[in-house]
Amino acid sequence: MTTPLTHLVCPQCAATNRLPEERLDHHPVCGRCGMELMETKPVALTDAVFDKFVGGTELPVLVDFWAEWCGPCHAMAPQFEQAARQLPRVRLAKVETDANPQASVRNRIRSIPTLVLYQRGQEVARQSGAMAAGDLVRWVQRQLAQAQTA
Repeated sequence: MTTPLTHLVCPQCAATNRLPEERLDHHPVCGRCGMELMETKPVALTDAVFDKFVGGTELPVLVDFWAEWCGPCHAMAPQFEQAARQLPRVRLAKVETDANPQASVRNRIRSIPTLVLYQRGQEVARQSGAMAAGDLVRWVQRQLAQAQTA
């Protein structure tokens, strides 16, 4: 009997890695560049890898669209990092909107910070404004539960 594989896209080199689900908790690294794939901290995404990362990663992906000049974005950054530690099976990523305008435009980002939750490449929820870590974790869990029943 074969073990089901989970596809994870490396946020650094955009290589698709196929891993047995039981290895997700054992610090897997990218087969191409060696970057850790399941770090419990947000990863930075660029325009170059955004679509492949979000579309090719089979785990849910939560993206924080932010800007360097945004005070609420900076206030939320440590909350987002804390939430990443509490959501080990959700990939958390950040997109700096000024440096990565294509991802921002394609995702219709109108205000920041904006959180967008994707599942299998499809947007399932969106929330604008800063959130505390606990509220963020509950929001993600609620949205994923609703998406599973839909």
